[in-house]
Amino acid sequence: MHPQPDPLPTDIEARVRESFARQGLMAHLGAVMTELDPGRAVIRLPFRDALTQQHGYFHAGGTSAIADSAGGYAAFTRFPEGSSVLTVEYKINLLAPAEGAALEAVGQVIRHGRTLTICGLEVFACTEDARKLIAVGQQTLICLHGKPDTG
Repeated sequence: MHPQPDPLPTDIEARVRESFARQGLMAHLGAVMTELDPGRAVIRLPFRDALTQQHGYFHAGGTSAIADSAGGYAAFTRFPEGSSVLTVEYKINLLAPAEGAALEAVGQVIRHGRTLTICGLEVFACTEDARKLIAVGQQTLICLHGKPDTG
């Protein structure tokens, strides 16, 4: 069993949530940040037909987008005031069709450095009764020191 993380300081949580609120793509998709802890972020994407591919599953583009943002904001919780975050690279493996009432992407910091941070990514398809792992990935993010994350 993992110990509960220390709570995220309110100033860091506010900075991260304000940044997320400025993400046009996340708003366009209808994604919401549901959890935020030090080194961890969860983004939920409710199902709607506009997010599907030709077979009716969530499109891999939506799956990838929320995974990328979850990892980015997990890393951003570890970055200093006055900095910003950018993805350097990420890889995602799609394990199963993404079907359900919503997708939930979890980004978790694996290793945090002064400049580069590595995050693990998981995406789950959620129904009322179950949560199924449908994608995994890994991501490298860069901390842009001295470049505040402003709109």
